[in-house]
Amino acid sequence: MFEREDENYIYEVVARNIKTQRKLHGLTQQQLADKIHYSTQFISNIESKNFQTFSLGTVWKISLTLNLDMHVLFQEHMTEDKNKRD
Repeated sequence: MFEREDENYIYEVVARNIKTQRKLHGLTQQQLADKIHYSTQFISNIESKNFQTFSLGTVWKISLTLNLDMHVLFQEHMTEDKNKRD
């Protein structure tokens, strides 16, 4: 896990939130990849705990596909339990 002061921290936050939201929407990595026309491996890389760069355009596409305001994917303390109540 990256420290908050590390610029890679935000990638980790977004990656975790994408994975959480994808699961809450009942999508597999393959289904999300198909919807945004990316490879399943790319989605897997984004969601991994290893540092993986991805563009704001990619985050935008994912947020549109999941019908989310983009800022949701940047929330630092999102949990599955909290989202299930919303």
